[in-house]
Amino acid sequence: FPAVLLIVLGAIWLATGEKSETSLEVSAVVPPWTGIASIVLVVSNVLAYAGMEVNAVHANDMKNPGKGFPRSIAVATLLILVVFILPTIAMAVAVPKKDLGLTNGINLAFQVFFDKWDMPWAVTAISALIALGAFASVVTWIAGPSRGLLAAARTGLLPPALQKRNKAGVQVGILGVQGIVVSVLALLFLVIPNINTAFIALIDMAAALYLIMYMMMFAAAIRLRRSKPDVVRTYRTPAMTFVAGVGFVACAAAFVLAFVPPEGFSGVPSGAYPFVVAAVVIVLGGPPLLFYALRKPGWDQRTAGERDTAEVVLVNPPPVQGAADPAPPHRATDSR
Repeated sequence: FPAVLLIVLGAIWLATGEKSETSLEVSAVVPPWTGIASIVLVVSNVLAYAGMEVNAVHANDMKNPGKGFPRSIAVATLLILVVFILPTIAMAVAVPKKDLGLTNGINLAFQVFFDKWDMPWAVTAISALIALGAFASVVTWIAGPSRGLLAAARTGLLPPALQKRNKAGVQVGILGVQGIVVSVLALLFLVIPNINTAFIALIDMAAALYLIMYMMMFAAAIRLRRSKPDVVRTYRTPAMTFVAGVGFVACAAAFVLAFVPPEGFSGVPSGAYPFVVAAVVIVLGGPPLLFYALRKPGWDQRTAGERDTAEVVLVNPPPVQGAADPAPPHRATDSR
């Protein structure tokens, strides 16, 4: 709702003849090329789409994952483009460039719009909605990856302490570690006095870590298509080598850019910035390799039944008796 409202208010602002603080000509909209540092902020846009794959853990809960899940991804892609581009333009037309920062643009834009129409009280209400949306986003990001981690952990890839679940089956061991790591990283906002600098640093670190996972995921997809071409899945990506290959190259390029300090970056010396990002990537990316090297047979917490049905659960769930569509998943896939 705040995104849609921002778009509407920006359109009304321009339609009523108010001055635009940013030129909307093509020459002004396209950023000037001043070197690699001028496009480094594109790395943050990777995180706009990062996390969409997390919802795949819920795909088998859909009635028809083969059609429904790709459609959901397509809709999400379009929504992300609309929500990121149009509200950004609305902010730029209302707020002077010198006042815009990486973290305050939305609230400043709403303040300008509502002050213009004598509705300053509405800023507080909108801020509450934005906070609620951010909270919902965090919940999604926590639930999906940690559920996937638990599935991998129970096969013996993580120690029993990280496989701990409560009575409701929630992965409290993994969530506890997540909370500690995130809290430590959030301290950057206290250590680095400039909020914009801390924000950029966190974005680059998160993007670098995420991109490593994405490159491995794309490479694994290509390998699986070649090594197990006959496995039937609820959805089969066409032209896998091309699709995953483009994704791998794009992620590799963004990964390299994550180590370049953005233009105008301050707070950390330019020469030290790549080493800071690399240190975080190593510290947070190293534990999985360490756990894998130290794994023990006793870490495998699966029951005999879970071991027997592992392939079925991970690829295609067995059809539910009495369901609306009793046809086995492989037939629906073959007919398509």
